[in-house]
Amino acid sequence: MRIYLVGGAVRDRLLGLPVVDRDWLVVGATPADMVAQGFEPLPGDFPVFRHPETGEEYALARRETKTGSGYHGFSVETGPDVTLEEDLARRDLTINAMAEDAEGGIIDPFGGRDDLDQGLLRHVTPAWVEDPVRMLRIARFAARFAPWGFRVAHGTHGLMKKMVASGELAHLQGPRVRQEMEKALMTERPWRFFQVLHACGALELLFPALARRLPRAGHGENGEAEPWRVLARAVEADIPLPLRVVAVLQFAVDDGYSLEQLTTWLALDRATSGLLKAWLAIRSRLDNGSFGSVDEWLDVLPLFRRQREELESLLSVSMPERAEVFLPLLEKAMQAVSRIRGDELRRQGWEGRALGDELRRRQKKALAALLENGS
Repeated sequence: MRIYLVGGAVRDRLLGLPVVDRDWLVVGATPADMVAQGFEPLPGDFPVFRHPETGEEYALARRETKTGSGYHGFSVETGPDVTLEEDLARRDLTINAMAEDAEGGIIDPFGGRDDLDQGLLRHVTPAWVEDPVRMLRIARFAARFAPWGFRVAHGTHGLMKKMVASGELAHLQGPRVRQEMEKALMTERPWRFFQVLHACGALELLFPALARRLPRAGHGENGEAEPWRVLARAVEADIPLPLRVVAVLQFAVDDGYSLEQLTTWLALDRATSGLLKAWLAIRSRLDNGSFGSVDEWLDVLPLFRRQREELESLLSVSMPERAEVFLPLLEKAMQAVSRIRGDELRRQGWEGRALGDELRRRQKKALAALLENGS
């Protein structure tokens, strides 16, 4: 039995980054051997065990063979005859296919250390194209390591285009796309995730409405498009993940791809879906350069009352120039409407439907006066 530290822990240690999670690989052992050593078997499709003292997970080495479509279309073999190199060969990128032995020696059969030095995200073997999730992962790593100048290797970019042309991405499930996207959105340069997918043609399949808003570009970095400027402001403002999701997905909805299609495919939670819907309703009223009629204000104000902090943050990162004018006016509009109270109208004798009509009439009058004066 030989035990190796593998994957991201080795990569991050060589980059001088904090090691958060450690993955251990066991070569030359059987499940019975692990149990005999005191390891606890964990449920799952692959033989993984929990260390009796540290609680860290140890996986038996395995080899994979493509047997069908998508990222579930693999057969997996484990056993004491599976070598370290066979296990590392099934990993996505060379910088993730290194191992460290008990003495601290680095085993690097695919040149991952050189790619770390050169800032390259490169596939391990041509079999990389067999798993469409790798397309998402390389885009996420491009976002995570963008501050260090990492870029997709030309050969790997070619394989990405081949994967798109093969139709393999049709097997990607929306929740998995959302999970990888959310990890990328919390990086310093989240737009790189979408740029890498756009450059190889994948974005057109995954987020067609977003792709329609962008010019075709190479797989280098270009932050000039409006969605990327919005994400840059979102990072600078350090807004939380749900707001970052809305900040980018607002560009993934158009007449050809509806809000319902998008939220259903990604399986967005109800809160994020509701926030996206509310923000799109507000943005549509702002896109024409005006703040709309009194009736539109009355429709918008309840949205702000329910999710004011979130919507104001989205306005600030999405339309900063408009926010400078709109937000002070919004505050005054909410104050003006709040002064007109239903209980006071009841004391004056209004009730039923007439009460609602009179309340709205007075609110409209107050808003009209406010908008006419502009203050």
